Amino acid sequence: MALMAAKGELDPMPDAAIFADTRAEPDSVYEWLDFLSKQLPFPVHKVNFGNLTRDSLEKKIGKNGEPRARRIIPLFGILPNGNKTAAIGRACTADYKIKPILKKVKELAGIKRGQKEVTVTQWIGISWDEMQRMKEPKVKWTNHRFPLIENRMSRWHCLEWMEKNNYPEPPRSACYYCPFHSDEEWRRLREDEPKHFQEAIEFDEKIRKLYKENNKSMKMEVYLHNSCKPLGEIDFDN
Repeated sequence: MALMAAKGELDPMPDAAIFADTRAEPDSVYEWLDFLSKQLPFPVHKVNFGNLTRDSLEKKIGKNGEPRARRIIPLFGILPNGNKTAAIGRACTADYKIKPILKKVKELAGIKRGQKEVTVTQWIGISWDEMQRMKEPKVKWTNHRFPLIENRMSRWHCLEWMEKNNYPEPPRSACYYCPFHSDEEWRRLREDEPKHFQEAIEFDEKIRKLYKENNKSMKMEVYLHNSCKPLGEIDFDN
């Protein structure tokens, strides 16, 4: 989307782009960000709230004085009776993506405390095939605009546009251990970025151990994969 704007296919020209860094993206995403920054006639600002990996594996002290695992990323669970649960908890998007982006927008646009007048338009790169992710802004001083949806462009159309304009195929931005990875994405990570796949296996083991030792009242084992099996034991080829 940013490259389309740079080529004049989307207007008006943006003032800036903002990338919220959880510090858990694969190397390929950071390499792409460096490449992209050199192609654009406007600045790319990298912002962050903290280190998602470190924060997810930290304990906090509950109201009863006992240590508890912090519920930041969504996790799948299996109960003692064998029933599986949908993903529980999800503060990562709000805290590590949306909040730091809005903070930077306020800074760049000079938003005043308590402002209600709309003076900002945020472009959000949701594609046509993900339009269910569209949301209204949570603050009164900004409007959301979805240029790809306006042009009915799916992810496939975007990749087609990239090829047509002689750009390399960009990687998908997501934490390397995101529980919402499809099996196809887990396979890609295993084959193309094995270091991060191994790190995801280790993270899966660590967070399960953390919950077992500190959230005993939950009586549920947690997993990154919706099969509720350890990531290192899953056959992603079948």
